[in-house]
Amino acid sequence: MPRPIWKGYITFGLVNIPVVLFSAEKKSDIQFKLLDSRTKARVRYKRVNEDTGKEVPWEEVVKGYEYDEGNYVLLPDSDLKAIAGENSKTIDIDNFIEAKSLDIMLYEKPYYLVPDKKGDKGYVILREVLSNTKKVAIAKVIIHTRQYLCVLMPHADALVLNVMRYYQEIRPAAEFDIPSGDIKKYKITTKELDVAKQLVDSMTSKWKPDSYEDEYKKALEKYIEEKIHHSKPNSKMKKRAAGGKSTNVIDFVSLLKKSIKHKKSTKNNKKPLKSQRK
Repeated sequence: MPRPIWKGYITFGLVNIPVVLFSAEKKSDIQFKLLDSRTKARVRYKRVNEDTGKEVPWEEVVKGYEYDEGNYVLLPDSDLKAIAGENSKTIDIDNFIEAKSLDIMLYEKPYYLVPDKKGDKGYVILREVLSNTKKVAIAKVIIHTRQYLCVLMPHADALVLNVMRYYQEIRPAAEFDIPSGDIKKYKITTKELDVAKQLVDSMTSKWKPDSYEDEYKKALEKYIEEKIHHSKPNSKMKKRAAGGKSTNVIDFVSLLKKSIKHKKSTKNNKKPLKSQRK
């Protein structure tokens, strides 16, 4: 089991539910070390005092806020904890909203909430009420030294806490040159829309998230394995062939129809797996 990130209570009204917070992410990135290319020795970073040039031990490192050039207010961890007070131990539910009204642009990072000692009953009650009413809980939580806006929602048998971005942190779409207004001004024909819908229909399937994986990571792992065994790595990347010469006028109907035909051909050419007999 992963290490807990936070421990405290879900609070709403007079109800307190003891919970433990775990990251829902399971990262599998390839880890690289920085090396000196001449000797392959590790390159390390030091915490150096810019005045003396000497290394500073961790116990002497403190956070500071620069309120004027060269002038700082020191903020040791004890001060930060005192400012947070009891809020550092609570997921304080502010209100409940319809799940469908929440903008997915606000989602940032998911966590699992797991009931702590004597927290099962309250945990299940909250989970079932949210599930039955199709609602989610909007709350705030302090993790480390930052207060986050978050949403609590049921997911299978679990309650998930999803850290959210504040509305003010999202750039409005109006900042960008995005096509808008009546589609007629883009000279889109009914036929183009109909054929595009046919292509979408031909490519529609049941969502299977476990069928997707990081192909670049696999290729990189294979490349590293070949380097380890001193074989010549194949660094050629497959490229899609460009079809025809580039022009300013694009025949979308023709492209869409070709895409549909290619999709059907791909499906038909898939060979069924042969059953193995002993």
